[in-house]
Formats: sequence, structure tokens, C-alpha cells
Amino acid sequence: MIDIINILLALASVVFGAFGWLAPRYTMSVLDLKQGESEMGISEVRASVGALFVALGVGCLIIGTPAAYLMMGAAYAGASLGRATSLALDNPPRTKALVYFGIEATMAAWLIAANS
Repeated sequence: MIDIINILLALASVVFGAFGWLAPRYTMSVLDLKQGESEMGISEVRASVGALFVALGVGCLIIGTPAAYLMMGAAYAGASLGRATSLALDNPPRTKALVYFGIEATMAAWLIAANS
């Protein structure tokens, strides 16, 4: 059962990351981000919200060890820490930020607990 959930979470990372990588303008609209005077925002979304998470999920699927899934858990723990910091300091749209925090924190908790 642990292996199945690990694989499903890796696939979710790939799917969500694919949106950021291949549809950055759509992703920016979902995240309430606005394009600036340069294309750097789109580049950043493709890289840090997109392809990074695709590679993370694909890496876990290829390596397939508990250590790989534990590392994905550490990455999602970092994302949830950043989200929690933002909730405390930045006043983002509360409901949306809490939903994203919940997803990131839940993925992190599972991946770390199940693969430690």
C-alpha cells in the first residue's frame, strides 16, 4: 500500500508540475500571479513551479527507493514551510493559501513518515 501511495504522489507531482512547465500563463492565473514587464515571471513559473516538480516526481518513479520518496517529502516540507511563512507574513488570499499549504503539508507528512 505504501508503494502505491508513493507512486500516486509522484504522479501528482508530475501532473501539477506539467501545468507550470507547459502552461505557465494558466498556472499564473490560478496562482493569482501577474506577468510583469519582462518574461522572467513565466520563466520562473516554468522552472520552479513546473519542471522542477516534474523532475522530482519522475526521479522518484525511476529510482523507486524509500530514500527517493523521503527526499520528495523533504521538498514538499520545504514548500509547506514557505507557504506557512507566507501565511504569517504576506497576507495572501487565505483560503487558497491554506488549501495549497494543506496539500503540501499532507504530502510531506505522508512521504516522510512512510519512507523514514
